[in-house]
Amino acid sequence: MDPREHWERVYATKSEEQLSWFEPLPEVSVRLLEAAGMTPDSCVLDVGGGESRLVDYLLEHGLDCLAVLDVSSAALDKARTRLGSAAGVPTWIAADVTSAWALKPMDIWHDRAVFHFLTAVEGRARYREHLRDVVKPGGAAIIATFAIDGPKKCSGLPVARYSPKTLAAEFAGILDLVESVQHSHPTPWGATQSFQYSRFVKH
Repeated sequence: MDPREHWERVYATKSEEQLSWFEPLPEVSVRLLEAAGMTPDSCVLDVGGGESRLVDYLLEHGLDCLAVLDVSSAALDKARTRLGSAAGVPTWIAADVTSAWALKPMDIWHDRAVFHFLTAVEGRARYREHLRDVVKPGGAAIIATFAIDGPKKCSGLPVARYSPKTLAAEFAGILDLVESVQHSHPTPWGATQSFQYSRFVKH
């Protein structure tokens, strides 16, 4: 299955409240971004940002060095429409994170639930290459995945589940684990999904 076709179909046919990952305010992400030292002068990349409300929060708090990457152009279009005139501030990148794309060095890499879709070794290697190229030395990476007791599939696709230890092993030699947070995410229809968020510092 082509990832772009899959996610274009998902975002073209569902409202954000019909998506299991919808959050009115991404509270855990915000807390970890602040713990990573985020200020209005920070440059932040949201990987798999889609329709996420994180970019709204960052704009409201004065950040103007922002980028949002997503495989789905439809998701990015919805986010731009929602933001209105503020949509001109972020850099929007319509690309699979494992494909060819480029961005200037950033202070913080944020990924809520993209990495766990990369079930192939090659895809994870390309993800690491981009992270190594984009994040400044001493910068931060916040990566959230399904926890060990989380779902085995999402949106009909298989996922890999991680503990903080096994996720840190994926980035050995690039990132140092600083903290992890276990989180039960409530879906819009009342179910819960077990996540783990890990905050890293780049060598």
